[in-house]
Amino acid sequence: MVIEIDFNSDEALYLQLRNQIILGIATSQFHEGDSLPSVRQLADSIGINMHTVNKAYTVLKQEGYVKVDRRRGAVVAIDVDRMRTLTELKKELQVILAKSSCKNISKEEIHELIEEIYEDYH
Repeated sequence: MVIEIDFNSDEALYLQLRNQIILGIATSQFHEGDSLPSVRQLADSIGINMHTVNKAYTVLKQEGYVKVDRRRGAVVAIDVDRMRTLTELKKELQVILAKSSCKNISKEEIHELIEEIYEDYH
């Protein structure tokens, strides 16, 4: 997987990295049980601080996308707690849909966007 970081973005680097890895999992570039690059390897390859990579991996672990194995490092381990994930997703979607409503974006337009994006993952 090619990880692209936008150094001019207002979004924190660790969040960009986290999002890139989540997209990699969703698009099957990373699979359950795959080892992610070591903190040092990834930091060197994309030119960011090791602490930034470590923070991204910590967040991914907290969110249930990876587990840390002493021998293998960060390993993709998708959280099977589906109900918790659905609850979190609902909270996030409420804000996104409220923003959309404020901008007069229709339900049909939202559905089209969801279909377009979802096709990338299946």
